[in-house]
Amino acid sequence: MEIRYVKPEDDRLEISNIYEQSWKTAYKGMIPDSFLESIPKGKWCKGIDLPGRKSMVFIEDGKFIGTSSFCKSRFDKWPDSGEIVSIYFLPEYFGKGYGKRLIEAVIEELRKDGYKDIFLWVLEDNTRARKFYEKCGFEKTEDYLDDIIDGKAIRDIRYIRRF
Repeated sequence: MEIRYVKPEDDRLEISNIYEQSWKTAYKGMIPDSFLESIPKGKWCKGIDLPGRKSMVFIEDGKFIGTSSFCKSRFDKWPDSGEIVSIYFLPEYFGKGYGKRLIEAVIEELRKDGYKDIFLWVLEDNTRARKFYEKCGFEKTEDYLDDIIDGKAIRDIRYIRRF
């Protein structure tokens, strides 16, 4: 097991595949199938190296199985907070304790960067993820983002962890 920052030589398609497979499984029934089925190979490649964003990977037996991106808050309303933008695993690794290890590593990196508050967004309907974040010390706030994906209204809820 290894958790580390993404390196220039790491295969961006392999990392993007983690996002793609995770979305197609984790969001089934929450986001329209028409959208999930149309996710193109490599959709998240460019996001891995966005300026100001850091990305880590979780490697098990030489295989990329998880990834997380994080940064200084992207929202003017919370300028002094760190933000976990994403945390995803290949579906066959869901529920096996890997997520806790990765989120702890990401939290530690954000703490090293000096953030006392760390937040993330989670789909309101994603009860599995919400329970996971609550077990990791995050608390639900009253903040939310509304969006429409392929004609379906969705809501993200902000969760925060304070130190």
